[in-house]
Amino acid sequence: MERSALATAYEAADLAFGDPVRARALAEAARAAADGDVEPVAVAEQALGLAALSVGRLADAERHLRAAIGTADGAGLAESAAKARGVLGYVLTLTGRTGEGLREMDRARPLLRGPSAARLLMQRAVVLTETGRFEDAAAGFSDALDTLRRAGGDALIEATLRNNRSILLARLGDWRGAEEDLRRAEEVFTATGHSGRTAMVYQNRGLAATVRGDVPAALAAYDEAARRYRAAGTDQGLLPVERAEVLLSVRLVAEARQAATAAVAAYARRRNAVDLVQARLLLAKVALLEGDPRAALREARRAGRSASRQGRPGWAALAGFLVLRARWDLGLRDAATLRSGTRTVAALTAAGWVVAALDARLIVARLAMELGRSAIARRELTAATRSGRTGPAEVRARAWHALALLRLQDGDRHGADSALRAGVRVLDRFRAGLGATELRAHASGHADELTALGLRLAVESGRAESVLRWAERRHACALRLPPARPPDDVALAADLARLRQVVVDLAAPNRDPLPLLRRQAELEEAVRDRARHAAGVLAPDADALPSAARLGAALGQAALVEYLDVAGRLHAVVVVDGRVRLHGLAAVADVERRLGELRFGLRRLAHELGSATTFTALVERTALRLDAQLLEPLRPWVGDRPLVVVPTGPLHELPWPILPSCLGRPVSVAPSAALWHRAATAEPTGDGRRVVVAGPDLPHAAAEVAALARRHPDARRLTGRTARVDDVITALDGAELGHIAAHGRFRADNPLFSELRLADGPLTAYDLERLARPPRRIVLSACDSGRSAVHPGDEVLGLASVLLALGTTTLVATAVPVPDRASRPLMLRFHRLLDDGLTPSRALAAAQRDLYHRGPPADRVATIGFVCYGAG
Repeated sequence: MERSALATAYEAADLAFGDPVRARALAEAARAAADGDVEPVAVAEQALGLAALSVGRLADAERHLRAAIGTADGAGLAESAAKARGVLGYVLTLTGRTGEGLREMDRARPLLRGPSAARLLMQRAVVLTETGRFEDAAAGFSDALDTLRRAGGDALIEATLRNNRSILLARLGDWRGAEEDLRRAEEVFTATGHSGRTAMVYQNRGLAATVRGDVPAALAAYDEAARRYRAAGTDQGLLPVERAEVLLSVRLVAEARQAATAAVAAYARRRNAVDLVQARLLLAKVALLEGDPRAALREARRAGRSASRQGRPGWAALAGFLVLRARWDLGLRDAATLRSGTRTVAALTAAGWVVAALDARLIVARLAMELGRSAIARRELTAATRSGRTGPAEVRARAWHALALLRLQDGDRHGADSALRAGVRVLDRFRAGLGATELRAHASGHADELTALGLRLAVESGRAESVLRWAERRHACALRLPPARPPDDVALAADLARLRQVVVDLAAPNRDPLPLLRRQAELEEAVRDRARHAAGVLAPDADALPSAARLGAALGQAALVEYLDVAGRLHAVVVVDGRVRLHGLAAVADVERRLGELRFGLRRLAHELGSATTFTALVERTALRLDAQLLEPLRPWVGDRPLVVVPTGPLHELPWPILPSCLGRPVSVAPSAALWHRAATAEPTGDGRRVVVAGPDLPHAAAEVAALARRHPDARRLTGRTARVDDVITALDGAELGHIAAHGRFRADNPLFSELRLADGPLTAYDLERLARPPRRIVLSACDSGRSAVHPGDEVLGLASVLLALGTTTLVATAVPVPDRASRPLMLRFHRLLDDGLTPSRALAAAQRDLYHRGPPADRVATIGFVCYGAG
């Protein structure tokens, strides 16, 4: 019975990280069956401590481990006590008592031999890795492996050792070594029946991919790790924080904030002081990207104080960098900030934080320039340039930025421009490696500082063509990349089908919505995550914009107007007859305020709220003022020509036909001039087919589609129950023209889940991305179907932007909510003119001009709410 209890206790210890529930049961059974024997009790208490550690209950882990030590010490079981001390040392470091933890390990070390000694050396090396003592950690792992080999080996301990060492190798840039350790660890864990431990292997794969800058691989590994942790019932540890760091690297700020806030609360509740430091640092980074430097300063200082108390100088240095960044963003330009910044650079360099050190050098250099300390600026910029010649894209781009600033200091503006262009090309290739549309769009934020400086230098030079090229480097570059499919496209389609069913169930009467809303959130997360696992392809040339002559040839009699924001001032680049001109316009804030007034009035009219006369007057008055700010100054050059408009920032939400000088004028809106040129010069790809679709619960949509079907008897008509998402996608694939009349909804929280409501649920942007060949032309007769969320770099996300990125040349959609009854006359007239041979932009302009003054004021919203996107 005694041997059985001891064997059971040891089995519990082995299972603690793979099956903590069973481990606890076995440990409690061993403790109960000990029958007065102390050793099974000591081992069982250690197993309970390990099980508590595996699920993140650090206080319980410490209590059981101290009980194991006390029991073993009391019975003279020195080796058993030493084993428990080794684990206790690791738990103490997690709760912020690094010094005490290392002392416990050092007390245990002389008492252990063979595999037990190797395990302790490994645990100590893990702590040294966490504290940034990488050389000592590497030596510790080597000693542990040598000790294990001399003892004849232990497959499970070696696998655990290799899994832990992979973190160190990844941080040192040894990708092959890290992957080889992870491969061998996974093989052993699987072969020995410890498959639950493979979750840690995938987590470390995610970390290695993060360090080398492979975002899709990192997200795929982290998502698989989370699945395996859930299956095993073990704690995910730092996985939520590490995954959120990846999301933040591509500027998915809202998700990162949610994860950081949850992690701070969870680690504080568990008294996990070590991981709490990293969670607070993540929260500080999020606050900086959200433009809240005061919150960032608060979190970074708290994290820095905790890291210092824990004896973790590397994490304290990172906290110091975030304090420096927050002070810079707050506008603090004093000598004290410069001195602390210099100290921060040294600490970051010593701790191996390459990217943060480069950022800190750039801040210190710019601060030194503002304070007239040119020698310090030159020193930091030179060091940044040299230290960033190799490595991930973020590092190399920062090095080019430093070189640009260094050349500017020497008065070499041409050389600065060249360096900035090189930095943008690095980030273009990084963005191209991201297959998901969402990740590509958000990742453009990395180039913000480079393109802002390049644009400012171009404007100061007065060379309009140079300004146009820099504007194009800042406008919707992600949409020019070839689309990529996720590796599990079939599974993605299945998740989309399940999501549609949940949405339909939510609309059914007498259903409890809470479980369905939870299921909807789960499925949306699964769809989004699968899409993010897609790998991209090589980027096109960052200078893909055609010459002014070629652009002018494609424009013909039309004029291109590309708007840009330079330090809060709106400018416009105008291309007419191959000549490029630059014009300064109004303050961006003033235009944005008027746009808000305009959209407010349009929405009130669309929903018939309040006095139609009052809001019609408001809309017309505001539209006249915007016209005076945006187009009137350009009239000497654009005249009455057809327009191709490339908006910036808030101008993406402007229904351009509402401007007096645009009503009746052909206007095409494009995310960038390069994207417009690609669409305008593309060879026709449609197969001649027409597809007309009517969504449910929209009587005027059915009538609209019926009229179009009568006009084109050969058109594929999908209405009622036949208008199902998969059937619509199949019909649209490769069609010449598609027309969808349906309820539309724009999702500001996730624009790729913006929808058109069909018979079996929503058709989203994720569904559209499954098209092998998008329709050449498409009309979305639905509210807000042309709206997009605008992200840094004028990257736009929504139904319209996805179709244009896929290769649809022309799209007609709504920029505002429109009354259903009023859109039908406009759409029918538009199609009649289109059949007469007019281009989509001319047909839409003529239809809007003819119908604008007919009917009640609310109908004007439908008339001017439609915009022609793409080639026109």
